[in-house]
Amino acid sequence: MTTVAGVVAVMLVGLLAGTEFAVAVFMNPIFDRLPGDAGLAARSAGARLLGRVMPFWYIGSVVLCAVWAVAAASSARWLVAGGAGLLVASVVLSVTLLVPINSRVATWSAGTAPTDWREQVGRWDRLHHLRVGILVAALVLLTVAATR
Repeated sequence: MTTVAGVVAVMLVGLLAGTEFAVAVFMNPIFDRLPGDAGLAARSAGARLLGRVMPFWYIGSVVLCAVWAVAAASSARWLVAGGAGLLVASVVLSVTLLVPINSRVATWSAGTAPTDWREQVGRWDRLHHLRVGILVAALVLLTVAATR
């Protein structure tokens, strides 16, 4: 049970960190270089899609890591708990700072976006980079725990 929970958790958190990394490093910079309002439309569509999926992915990752932490051997338990704690921190960061911006972005179109929309998505991007760092740190702890 512990091995299965560890492998699934590392895969789930690895995919989550990888997806968020791809959004930060590839997708949003590409969207920002699109002509006219195409970048706004792409960000809005992404905000709607990922806004529906990510809550389940984040909470599922936290729950799975909590189960793994309880079942883990004592030598790995603190690593798993640390990874789970970082995941909780990423959820708190998301809910308090990123989701409010993302919810606004999801409703925007070329005709409804505020004049400062670029500043708002810039703030989201900076906070998102912090979240990616937290997720990568969680993944490192979980991966080390899985090798013990």
